[in-house]
Amino acid sequence: MPFTTPLLLVALVPLFIALENISSSENKKSGKRIFLTAGLTFLIWNTASTYWVYNAISSYNGTFVAIPVSLIPYGLGASLMTFAFWLFYRLNKHTNKTTAYLGLISFYIALEYLQQTWDLAFPWMTLGNGLAGMHQLAQWYDYTGVYGGSLWILISNILAFEAYKKLKLQTGYLKFKALGIWGLFVLIPIGISLTKYFNATEQGTPSNVVVVQPNIDPYLKLEAIPAAEQIKILTHLSDSIGQTNTEYFIWPETAIPNYADEDRIRSNPDFLTLQDFLSKYKNGTLITGIESVKTYPDKRTISAKFRPDLGFYYDNFNSAMQVENSANVQFYHKSKLVPGAEKMPFPAVFSFMDGVFSELGGSVGGWGWQDKPSVLYAQSGIGAAPVVCYESLWGDWIGKQVKDGAQFIAIITNDGWWGNTSGKDQHEMYAKLRAIETHRDIARSANTGISCFINQRGDVTQKTKWWTRTAIKADINLNDEITFYVKAGDVIAKVLSVLAILLALIIPYKKWVKNDRSTRPTI
Repeated sequence: MPFTTPLLLVALVPLFIALENISSSENKKSGKRIFLTAGLTFLIWNTASTYWVYNAISSYNGTFVAIPVSLIPYGLGASLMTFAFWLFYRLNKHTNKTTAYLGLISFYIALEYLQQTWDLAFPWMTLGNGLAGMHQLAQWYDYTGVYGGSLWILISNILAFEAYKKLKLQTGYLKFKALGIWGLFVLIPIGISLTKYFNATEQGTPSNVVVVQPNIDPYLKLEAIPAAEQIKILTHLSDSIGQTNTEYFIWPETAIPNYADEDRIRSNPDFLTLQDFLSKYKNGTLITGIESVKTYPDKRTISAKFRPDLGFYYDNFNSAMQVENSANVQFYHKSKLVPGAEKMPFPAVFSFMDGVFSELGGSVGGWGWQDKPSVLYAQSGIGAAPVVCYESLWGDWIGKQVKDGAQFIAIITNDGWWGNTSGKDQHEMYAKLRAIETHRDIARSANTGISCFINQRGDVTQKTKWWTRTAIKADINLNDEITFYVKAGDVIAKVLSVLAILLALIIPYKKWVKNDRSTRPTI
């Protein structure tokens, strides 16, 4: 909720107080108590924020799958946050306070970055994402990305904690000095952000775009409702507001659920229906979600599965397909897959679990994916960044698409799996940060909601209601500007990750190496 966003700047202070009380006690098991206290705190926070994950997975895959998969956002995310604070406690025993705080910042952001880069990725709870609730305060993300927000939030909490201690223990001027330092540290970035926000102007040339929300129950669309009927709904909604100068129609994730063969797509009856629909719009281009398939004579990808009855390997993809008034067809394969539900984590390592994972409804590879981001170019020369669902959490990935020529961002998603929970609202809010980081307009098509248009400073200019069949249109701006963040990527997280490793090495060095030397007899 937006009004709770400022609480992030002081939310960790109670935890700091509790951990200091434990550290100052004479209890020999203080390290264990530190871990349990921080662990319980972060487990409650992660579970309360992403409770809807279990709802989605259990509804689709059943409780047997939902319980282990839910451990990734609930348990693993909380464990990594807890580990950062435990390392801080250990480092604080061997160094001064400033070094220990630098360690905490580095450890926490390094583990956030791990949550974005490894096969168990779930970057939903990155602290910097919290500013999506009041995006007016995050305008400087075009320089730093979300990790700049995490850095600001962590330092703010540290300064607030130190100010609390000074207010409690000191008297006179010094009592308020720390509070003033914290206040300046909070207010200066806010002032910079608000100045940028109110002075920002939309850049680029206008393009008329239609976003469709078909509102087809995700639990029925894959089997109970024929693909042709779904396409009829989509084309009818598109035609209801399309105009002669419309350049893009955006349909949601898996809008076409028929596992179309990519190599034979031009003869696919559904594809021919799409081209017939587009023939009414001379400059029209369609970006739609589709479940597609590629076949191979041998195992060319780690995600490829074998069909023994037909004698070939195949990949099935959660794709974005671009169709035009020409023979040109382009595919983009969703690359940031949900661990456990869409992809077996570390497939090269756990290949022996192929049979087990197949019983859960997948394979070692799960869905196929592509290793590098790509841009969909229309015959007019316009470049669109296709972003499929979960991928909208990866600022650096989308930044690479923008660097490669994307002039606007097309997010296609199917948030209906989560039901009418806060998950859909969080997902929609996070898209604002991608607009700010890249200075790109966003057209977001969600199957059941929330579909919307977002401008370059993160304002939602138009949106739909949840569980409503509708279509909306707007003139968005196609921008060619490249922000500092797009050029540099997640440099803050990368630098702090290296620093985290170096600072973590101090702990064993001080505990074993230096202690060993101090006990050696002098010669």
